[in-house]
Amino acid sequence: MMRKTIFKICMVSLFFAAAAASHAVSLSSIQESLCDSFYGTEDDNEGVFGFRSLLIPFGGRTESLGLAYTGLCDDINYLQYNPAGASVQGETQFSLFHNSWIADSKMETLAFTSRGKNLTNFGFGSYISCFYVPFSEYNIFGEKTASSYYSETTGALNFSYNFLSGYDFKGLCVGANIKASYRSVPDYTDDDTNEIIPGSGLSQSGAAFMADAGLLLQFNFMKFYASREPNLRFGLSIKNAGIAFTGFKDEIKTDDPLPTTLNAGFSIRLIKPFLLTAEYSQPVNLTDFSQFYHPYIGGGLSVQFSNYVSMMAGFALKGGNPRFSAGFEFEYEKLRLNMNYTLDFTTSTTPLNRISLSAKILLGDKGRKQAEEKIDEYYRLGLSYYSEGQWEKAIEVWQEALKLNSRFAPAILGIKTAKLQIEMFENIKKSLLLE
Repeated sequence: MMRKTIFKICMVSLFFAAAAASHAVSLSSIQESLCDSFYGTEDDNEGVFGFRSLLIPFGGRTESLGLAYTGLCDDINYLQYNPAGASVQGETQFSLFHNSWIADSKMETLAFTSRGKNLTNFGFGSYISCFYVPFSEYNIFGEKTASSYYSETTGALNFSYNFLSGYDFKGLCVGANIKASYRSVPDYTDDDTNEIIPGSGLSQSGAAFMADAGLLLQFNFMKFYASREPNLRFGLSIKNAGIAFTGFKDEIKTDDPLPTTLNAGFSIRLIKPFLLTAEYSQPVNLTDFSQFYHPYIGGGLSVQFSNYVSMMAGFALKGGNPRFSAGFEFEYEKLRLNMNYTLDFTTSTTPLNRISLSAKILLGDKGRKQAEEKIDEYYRLGLSYYSEGQWEKAIEVWQEALKLNSRFAPAILGIKTAKLQIEMFENIKKSLLLE
């Protein structure tokens, strides 16, 4: 087993090395050709939104799947794409994300999500992200006069509930994020005196308060493998709907629109190893609805080679520049690691363009799997009693299963059938007595 694991890790490493090497070959000509192909998707209104760090992904798995995650939400990344995903998470998760963005800018994120032990259809989570860029100011003589960081920090609280969740219909998940962001701009120097102006950064600093809302539907459709997990999901969400305040030193302004988007996506797994995702996002300006913005699109493919190794590839188009991503996910015991490489023509053309990493610690499911196994045990025992004609005992056992899951359809149907059998048997006895 260990040899197979080492071999797969080596193959993954070779995959990334090959990706970087191929990236370096004739990159400028490839970039020119691709940008020409997507020239018509450039947006004249691009860049009007403030707090653009809200559009930067945490990194890791979502980038590997081309940012197409609104209709998937099967791990903690749901926090950034569809807040309804909390109520369908399999395990409690604590995660660390790192995303190297343009030049020296970076995004660091801490995130947590869990589900209630008794209210298993209720989920919650939170995260805090910090996007930062080194800021250095030089005078006309080339001397450094100021050194600090430009940063945007966002915190969020998440709540979700899965309504009508059952054995066949997996429920309608509804969720929301409540978020706040703060933009910190460092103080700068006076052009005449060459001295730092105390509090000057406050005139460009800002704060934002916003919310996300989302829906998630789960079905089984053309499913060619055995599993209780639904193989088809649809998601809808609105992200970053709120208001921003800019300029804390003098006059506070509220004319800086947030990067609000309307999003729709789906994911499907026809056979167990292959997962497809797709997403459509429409930016909107809540301060000026007359403005039109080109939509964002994305899609991804995940191939699972074993229970602990998956490879992913994705494509996303935002503005006139495409993004191509490749990544792998490796799980060992309670640790899930993801590494992603993105060839992003929005940023730079260096061979190691953008790397993002994520580490998720899986903290257990609070006994949900054990409860499912107990329900299965009750159901099988009920079938045994039913086959022996002990319908009353079958009903008693199946009622115990329903105490653990009141919408367990096989037990509901079994009880209904057993009661019909009892009623039919009583009618037969009555008819014999009449004779």
